[in-house]
Amino acid sequence: MTYFTPNGFYSGGQWRRASRKFSDLNPADGSIWAEIDDADLSDAKSAIASAQAAFPAWAALPFTDRVDYMLKFAAEIERRRDDLIKAVQGEGGGWFGKGIHEANALQEICKAAAGAAYGNIGEILPSASGKMSFAMRRPMGVISVISPWNVPALLSARQFAFPLVAGNTIVLKPSEETPYCGGLFFAEICDAIGLPAGVFNVVTCSRDNVMAVGDELIENPAVKGICFTGSTAVGRTIAAKAGAHLKKCCIELGGKDALIVCDDADLDRAAQLANFGSFMHQGQICMSVEKLLVHEKIYEPFMKKFIARAAKLKVGDPLKSNDNVIGPLINDKQVNIVREQLEDAVAKGARIELGGKINGRYVEPTILTGITPDMLVYQNETFGPVAPVIPFRTDAEAIAIANDTPYGLSSGVCTTNEQRGLSIAEGLQTGMSHINCSPVNDEPNAPFGGAKSSGVGRYGGRWGMENFTETRWITVERGGKKIPPAF
Repeated sequence: MTYFTPNGFYSGGQWRRASRKFSDLNPADGSIWAEIDDADLSDAKSAIASAQAAFPAWAALPFTDRVDYMLKFAAEIERRRDDLIKAVQGEGGGWFGKGIHEANALQEICKAAAGAAYGNIGEILPSASGKMSFAMRRPMGVISVISPWNVPALLSARQFAFPLVAGNTIVLKPSEETPYCGGLFFAEICDAIGLPAGVFNVVTCSRDNVMAVGDELIENPAVKGICFTGSTAVGRTIAAKAGAHLKKCCIELGGKDALIVCDDADLDRAAQLANFGSFMHQGQICMSVEKLLVHEKIYEPFMKKFIARAAKLKVGDPLKSNDNVIGPLINDKQVNIVREQLEDAVAKGARIELGGKINGRYVEPTILTGITPDMLVYQNETFGPVAPVIPFRTDAEAIAIANDTPYGLSSGVCTTNEQRGLSIAEGLQTGMSHINCSPVNDEPNAPFGGAKSSGVGRYGGRWGMENFTETRWITVERGGKKIPPAF
């Protein structure tokens, strides 16, 4: 039994069929959620060609027309929100509340992109020779979007909405783990609102074809820029291939994000932030709290509150109950990563204060203490519901522990002293930092992205517009520029 039957993949404004299909599984029980068309290299080439053919007319549209399409996009998302929520639960193993968040966030992303299209796209420059001199931005062409499985709808939309409304055309390849939430859902919307053919294309493929299709989305000469969200290992490879062709690349990668709880923090608020940041979507968020740093003066009372909150989180199939906040990990590979880190930590002296049990793809919310730098759970991204707690004595020590990682995506600081919070945030080597809030934060008009091995470039707001537009310098000569007489 499958939950739904897709129309195929979407290319050139048409639903098309691949020569074979692959199974899209429900991570909760391994059942087949859908049979998805497995596009191959020729299908990817065709989609890129469609996007290239559609680019001149789409870029030439008045920007207000592109804005209208984006607002229609948002309205259609609202109409289909229940379908998306069910898909987030069934295809992605997400909690009901996560589905609501993604559905709401998609609409805000579309509205923010529409608003950004009204922003400044250039400026007048001074000219020593009296020219009319100005800089302007224009769309680049075909943009490839390669999106992840963990928050598939939101992270796909964040990558394509701003380039699309700026006048670029899109070829989207969603993760093989979530091809509907991350891709085909948007194709259905484009079809419903009558987006011009070829402007938006969705190519779905299995692991067997992902290398060939992925390389084509990077190396095809018609592709002018690449958006990628995913693991640091894959991001390095994509960035290297894009660099070899001198193509723009905006990549948002993994994290080992810290939440620092100072001795003057509101402990109830801090415990709630730690609970949310560590365990939301089973910790499968790039911004999840993976180092919980707690001042030694308030360590004991904080731990009591934190453990009590985490113990109330219910584990189970999200489709069977909306109260099941902790669903399954996405696949067995991810379960094995979490298991390896837990076993390594315990073998090296860590203590399990809560949880620790693994049942199939379900991992209990787990709180670890006695963490040392030689443990895998300290060094590597976990991407699971595991919270390593580390005490600290001084703010400088907390900053050093938080920065002791190749990653630098997000961070959080809990303190009632805003000046102290700002001082700590300035010392953290992260692209984002949130005082008295969780590292898990995103707003579509703000610059989202990381430092160090957590990525290059920024999504959101004017930064999202600038990523995939080209800056041109244009002048109008008015008689002041002298040319040497010899010429």
